[in-house]
Amino acid sequence: MGDMVKRPAEAGETQGTPVPAPARAPWLVVLAACAGQFLVVLDVSVVNVALPSIRSGLRMDAEQLQWVVNTYTLTFAGFMLLGGRAGDLFGRKRVFLAGLGLFTAASLAGGLAQESWQLLAARAVQGTGAAVLAPSTLTLLTTSVPEGPARARAIGTWTAVGAGGGAAGGFVGGVLTEALSWRWVLLVNVPIGVLVLLAVALRLSADHPAGGARRLDVPGAVLVTGGLGAVAYGIVQTEAAGWAEPVTLVPLLGGLALLGVFVAVESRAGAPLMPLRLFRLPSVSAANAAMFVCGAALVSSWYFMSLYMQNVLLYTPLQAGLGFLPHSLSVVAGSKLAPRLMHRIGARNTALTGVALAACGFLWFSSVMAADGGYAATVMGPGITTMLGTGLLATPLASLATSGAPHRDAGVVSAMVNTSRTMGGSLGLAVLSTVAASRITGEAPDALAPGYALAFRTGAVVLGCCLLLVALTLPGEGRRAR
Repeated sequence: MGDMVKRPAEAGETQGTPVPAPARAPWLVVLAACAGQFLVVLDVSVVNVALPSIRSGLRMDAEQLQWVVNTYTLTFAGFMLLGGRAGDLFGRKRVFLAGLGLFTAASLAGGLAQESWQLLAARAVQGTGAAVLAPSTLTLLTTSVPEGPARARAIGTWTAVGAGGGAAGGFVGGVLTEALSWRWVLLVNVPIGVLVLLAVALRLSADHPAGGARRLDVPGAVLVTGGLGAVAYGIVQTEAAGWAEPVTLVPLLGGLALLGVFVAVESRAGAPLMPLRLFRLPSVSAANAAMFVCGAALVSSWYFMSLYMQNVLLYTPLQAGLGFLPHSLSVVAGSKLAPRLMHRIGARNTALTGVALAACGFLWFSSVMAADGGYAATVMGPGITTMLGTGLLATPLASLATSGAPHRDAGVVSAMVNTSRTMGGSLGLAVLSTVAASRITGEAPDALAPGYALAFRTGAVVLGCCLLLVALTLPGEGRRAR
């Protein structure tokens, strides 16, 4: 990959648009982007295997436990657009360092937590740091590689590393929990974060941010995060209180109202967090919608697989972590295969293939997930199918979602890709956890397995809807917006 260099302003761009300066070492750009993405995605999944240990160590109940995952993903999703715009305005290197520093400090605080509220607060700050960091990782690539096969390969590598972080989270979490304690699933980020911080600060050249006013839409970020959090909380309350009780209706309606205000604010803001004009690009709107729906099902798969292996099959954290290894290899293989398929059959057809495989994997899970299940047929087989599909669909959707957008909006468009997937994952986990709880009748394996199976069956329906969405709305190769 060649050095990042300045280029003439394209049509629709303004003078002063931030353009990356040449890096001292081109490989460091790729390494920094991939390392940051790996850490961000790792922490979505690394805690899954440690959840039973966290529950007993901090005396958390089942409802609190899902917030160990969702507090991170909600703040991650809600502030990611703000992080993307900050990179455009203040420079990607500066924002990258700020996000990684906050993420590393919060990881240390979470690993040292003595009470459940301390852990949840640290996870919220950690998600905020990840939201600042993540958009810069993709933007470093999309602003240095022109559209076409080269960018597809670069995004494929970035996707593979990110997918590997998510997939490896189960194994890393199992090893650390078994060998040390659950605290190390967070503390492991500290030495890695410090090393990357030093390397980027000393070796990566700074880019030149835009001149003029530097306005960030902080109210927009607060509104979307608060709205999503309130909706997710309301969904969780339905399991205990039902849909008609105030404890459910107030957060649900309040969250929807906040999201409505967010859209109104964005339509009138001078420097909006999420420029609504970008959704006039068919590739951007359709690909982000598909990311949201796919994320609603796929993000929760690691959560339920981990609980099934430990609570039903009675695996140790290390055994559960080892059980995720085939899934890790499958998602990375799918991510690396995707650019080749995109070249042969197009981005939309590659995405369709990935969604179809993931849906088949979910159906397989739902049909065999029982108290007397075994690893090969119940976990490994459907898991490989699901994760191969996940790897195949991520790269074409990310590529289409970032294509055709003006260079000045590169940061926010890149952030929208991750935001859509993570927003969908947060709400999807809340919904599917509630669905699973409605079928769970106790703590015994034969009482838990039907709930986990129902969650996968419901997720398969969601992926079926995503398949129709991709087929009907995603632009084909001949209709892609330019």
